Amino acid sequence: MNLKIPAGWKVHGNGNSVVVVTGKCKRPEPFAPNCQGFWVFGAKAITKVPVGGGFITYTGKEQFHPFSGVVPCPFNAKTSWFPGERATSTGLHQVGRGHKAKYTAWPNQCVTNNGGRRTASFTQREWFLPSSKILVVDVWNTPGLSNVLKRATWS
Repeated sequence: MNLKIPAGWKVHGNGNSVVVVTGKCKRPEPFAPNCQGFWVFGAKAITKVPVGGGFITYTGKEQFHPFSGVVPCPFNAKTSWFPGERATSTGLHQVGRGHKAKYTAWPNQCVTNNGGRRTASFTQREWFLPSSKILVVDVWNTPGLSNVLKRATWS
């Protein structure tokens, strides 16, 4: 999958774990706090996801997290990511000519580490291409991302 991205966006990473920075970012890594952008994961990143001492393969039935344990909130590293259990939106979305992704929007909250008080909420958007084993994850509601994915090319 090839994406034509706007000039201000910057790509970091390798073929199996890519961060596309679209705004401010101190540390361009997947799920790094205070890093505006989205992530593209390849087959190796989504087939052996560590969970509770074992591994699972991402299927799109549950929200994606790249590791087990506490995940910092995207907007504030001093709070934790509390995932929602039910998707609020699902469907098929075009990702380039001839490819459709399973699209899912998951509601989430940021909670304090000492008592779980909600400080913010956000939606994690996922585009999953099961045949290609590619997953795009966005927690910043990146403007224009849907259109970038629609115009993807394949080689």
